[in-house]
Amino acid sequence: MTLPHFIYHPDPVGSGSVQASYATCVSCNQARGYIYVGPVYAIDEYENCICPWCIADGSAHQRLGATFVDDESIGLDGEDTLSEEQIAEVSQRTPGFNGWQQECWLTHCDDAAEFVGKAGHAELLELGPAAIAAVQDSTGLEDGPQWRAFLNALDKDHGPTAYLFKCRHCATLGAYQDSH
Repeated sequence: MTLPHFIYHPDPVGSGSVQASYATCVSCNQARGYIYVGPVYAIDEYENCICPWCIADGSAHQRLGATFVDDESIGLDGEDTLSEEQIAEVSQRTPGFNGWQQECWLTHCDDAAEFVGKAGHAELLELGPAAIAAVQDSTGLEDGPQWRAFLNALDKDHGPTAYLFKCRHCATLGAYQDSH
């Protein structure tokens, strides 16, 4: 079964937010072969039990009162103005991702950016100079021993971790980082 398309999170399997599973979705009562494993903000606990289709069509939000990205964390930099529809699309119909601390969803060109994924040193080297520059810019560190030590310490799975985003309009990469 083909996964639904998420405009703000185009590869939720690659990012680790959606995994293959035989679990039954609590929203639609179907086992569709994939389950969402990211954060869920709701009154009840819904850990690893909502399918991507119920996220995509908004039915998980409607039936369970669940959101998947904290709407207060979207565009924390305050530079872009998003519409209520854009915020609802990200928070209610887009898979979120797990971070070490409070996740942030970056914006650019007056729209939410696409979540590319988590990255450590190895992933940043693979993604290239633009990704490395986006992380360096987010740290405020100049080239030098402190920046190189930070870059070398980045780890996708153990922190500190970089979180990469790409503008849907101009393809500019943005990033932030956190650790536990």
